[in-house]
Amino acid sequence: MVVNYPSSPTYFILLLITITRLISTVGNKTEHLHNNFNLSPDLISRHNLNDDPESLESASRDFGNLVHHLPRAVLRPRSHYDIASLVKASYEGPVPFTISVKGQGHSTRGQAMTRGGVVVDMRALREEISKNKNKKNIRVIRREEGYYGDVGGEALWADVLQEAAEIGVAPASWTDYLYLTVGGTLSNGGISGQSFKYGPQISIVNEMDVITGKGEVVTCSSHTNSELFHGVLGGLGQFGIITRARIALHPAPKMVKWEIQGLVEGLSYMPGFYYEKNVSYVEFLNRVRSGELKLQSEGLWDVPHPWLNLFIPKSQIMDFDLGVFKNIIFKRNITTGPVLIYPMDRSKWDNRMSASIPEEDIFYTVGFLHSSGFDNWKAFDAQNKEILKFCNDAGIKVKQYLPHYTTQEDWTKHFGPNKWRTFLERKLQFDPRMILSPGQRIFNND
Repeated sequence: MVVNYPSSPTYFILLLITITRLISTVGNKTEHLHNNFNLSPDLISRHNLNDDPESLESASRDFGNLVHHLPRAVLRPRSHYDIASLVKASYEGPVPFTISVKGQGHSTRGQAMTRGGVVVDMRALREEISKNKNKKNIRVIRREEGYYGDVGGEALWADVLQEAAEIGVAPASWTDYLYLTVGGTLSNGGISGQSFKYGPQISIVNEMDVITGKGEVVTCSSHTNSELFHGVLGGLGQFGIITRARIALHPAPKMVKWEIQGLVEGLSYMPGFYYEKNVSYVEFLNRVRSGELKLQSEGLWDVPHPWLNLFIPKSQIMDFDLGVFKNIIFKRNITTGPVLIYPMDRSKWDNRMSASIPEEDIFYTVGFLHSSGFDNWKAFDAQNKEILKFCNDAGIKVKQYLPHYTTQEDWTKHFGPNKWRTFLERKLQFDPRMILSPGQRIFNND
């Protein structure tokens, strides 16, 4: 369904008046705007919501294991219509209730939770599709201009890879870990070590179907309903729920050589530590999975993950190295888990999209992917806060990837004045009752 939104001068004057009012309330508590804990038994029954203790407890956890918020109910959708119907019921009700979408629950700070609202468990939709041979949420289609994939927002990237690789094609851009949903990574950006060359995953999307905060199902692209299209990509779930993404596909190699030869040229090293391995393209992209399964078998996967992911401008990376790696990290000496450092090319990103990145042409992703015990995660959290304080005091213009802020001032700084204003405009246009993704704590103090 294509919906064309108004663009008249009168519309935008009214919109700006509303924005001025909204700015005065962002960052303040807005729980009174939502009727979360008082969802009626009739509504729960009508939408087949689950409110048993096991469902609520499961929806209150994520990969981070740092934040736990109990919802009032959980929707296990059997179709995208179930989701749209629920959102529409909230939007049209006398007092709305908040709705969060949980894909694989790989957020680390409760971003996919809602206290007292409804969590949409996308795993149920994936399971429903897998049981019905007539339903598919991954379709590889060939056109004159090339291949593309029509993929459900609930689909896993691992499944997209498997389906596409069977006919020798694949998306150009990936995340390092593939057991994430398409809708989840596109709502954040979707990055990996390949992003410098191919851009983030949000750059390979041609079209989407989105359920807005009004319960409308809208088809959007860079040419049709473009404000919604650009807003949703990297939009942290604030403007709509992705139910379908059309992704560009390209010829994929069958085998790759996994090596570090280019990195060690000109360096002194012990030959015995040189690493080279021939693997299939699928094995290479899915390389993190074996480590995950090992950690799961040892009971070390479902532990706290106080992660911190940052974008650092190239001109300030040496200052960051001196103050963080050679000072804070060295002195605390508690870092566990991998630390990832990737270069990024700004020209591969589309500034019309919601994702916020540094202004410089080249910047770096630095990810501290900590794993900890339930008794010592606060030490890592304190280290993360010290890193952020150092960057702020030193004037290093970092941006958080998978951001976690709690005040309007921090969100405004994260986006910058112009992008923040656009973000507000889009929120008012597509989710004016602030129903979606309260766990991000941008417009709700959830």
